[in-house]
Formats: sequence, structure tokens, C-alpha cells
Amino acid sequence: MCLERGEVERSALEQECRGTFVDLRKAFFMITPSESALAAKGQALLRWHQTNGFCSATGQPTTRNQSGSFRVCQSSGITYYPKMSPVVIVLVSDGSRCLLARQAMFPPGMYSALSGFCDMGESVEEALHREVAEEVGLEVENLQYSGSQHWPFPQSSFMLACHATVNPNKTQVNIDKAELEDARWFTLEEITTALQNPPRNPREQPPVFWVPPSYAIANQLIREWANQQQLLRSTHRLKFRMDQQQRFSHCMTLQ
Repeated sequence: MCLERGEVERSALEQECRGTFVDLRKAFFMITPSESALAAKGQALLRWHQTNGFCSATGQPTTRNQSGSFRVCQSSGITYYPKMSPVVIVLVSDGSRCLLARQAMFPPGMYSALSGFCDMGESVEEALHREVAEEVGLEVENLQYSGSQHWPFPQSSFMLACHATVNPNKTQVNIDKAELEDARWFTLEEITTALQNPPRNPREQPPVFWVPPSYAIANQLIREWANQQQLLRSTHRLKFRMDQQQRFSHCMTLQ
């Protein structure tokens, strides 16, 4: 259940519930995936109701239905439904490293995949190519769809997640400082360490480098990339051993 605090003082509610409020982004590290989904939906709906109290056509107040799934203007009869903005999120790889970035609003040390809103008339593919080019100056060569997710930030977003590859010989990053505070390439070892050591307590000092919580689809992209890299390394090691065995067998045959 998600509860709207309304006019109740925050301190009074914390005392009554014997707890403290935590920023939702940080709370995702503390709650289960099912609780995370409920909290994300709750925050998005509560914020939508707070900002849609009046009809855009008549200026008259709107009222919400019992379940909170829509609002109606009693004057005009217009029904308003919550909306989600399509956002592309992409993990860029050069074959052996992945590119992560951070915005100034991010908590200290957190890096994530590139993301941006789809422009009117754009396809997902067009939006991804544009966002990568605008934010870090790289040209995407290939795309692979990964999944989708509702995300309550900054308002209510519909995240469309993909993997992208760029030419390994053209990896110079040119950061758009108006959008990003930093962006850089990370190795598999750095990513593995970050995945294995997420922030445990939002009130404690976070690691120097960390990635979004497991509930976030950005984490899914990063984890998929890490798993794929580990599989490639295992395959290369196996192939190397097989080649060595074949060479040894060939030498023994010649003898």
C-alpha cells in the first residue's frame, strides 16, 4: 500500500510509524522488487493527481475516481488518464568496455546508462542514435532491445532499454556538459565490483563508484552486459585450451 501524507507533518508521521522517510531512489536499495514496483507506481500516481487538479479546457476542478486511475471534469465531462513519457535508455559498449554517465542531480558516485526523452515523431531507434550522438558524441552501429519499465522519475517515464555497440576504433567521448556531469568507459572488473557491492544503507557514505539498484532497468542492462562479457571470456579461454591441446596432439603425432 502507498499512502499520501497529505497535510500531516512529516516529523509527526515518522514518530507515529517509528521510522524515517528516505528518498525513493535510495529506498530502492532497501526494499524488494515487488515493493519497489508498488512504490514507483504510487509515487507517480500521487504526483499526477497533485498536478492535475484542474481541467485544461475549462479551468474547473477535476475529481478522481475511487481507485485513482483517472480524473473527471464535472463541468465538461472530460476524462483525464495518467500519462507516461517514452524515454530511451541505452548501454553503449565498444566490445570490451561499457560507457556510463552521471548527471549533476545523481547521488555522489552513481553512474548509469545514457537516457533521454523521445522527440515527437521519433522511433526508438532514431531517439537512441540521437541521444548517444548528442550526449557523448559517439555513433551507434548496432542496437539490441532488452526490455521496458515504468520509472517514476522525473515525473512518470516509460523506459525502453537497449544495448548499443560503437566502433572500437572510434571511442573518443565528447561530453555535452549541459546534459552530463561526466561520462567514461568502465571495464568488466570495475562493473563486477560495483554490482557486487551496492550501497547497503542510504544513510551511510556510498562507494566511490556504484550503479543503480537492481530494480532499475539500467541495472538490468549493466548486468546483462557483464554476463555477456564473462561468457565471452570463458569462451575465449576454452577455445585457447582446445587450440593448445590440438597443437600438442599434432606434435605428438609427428613424433
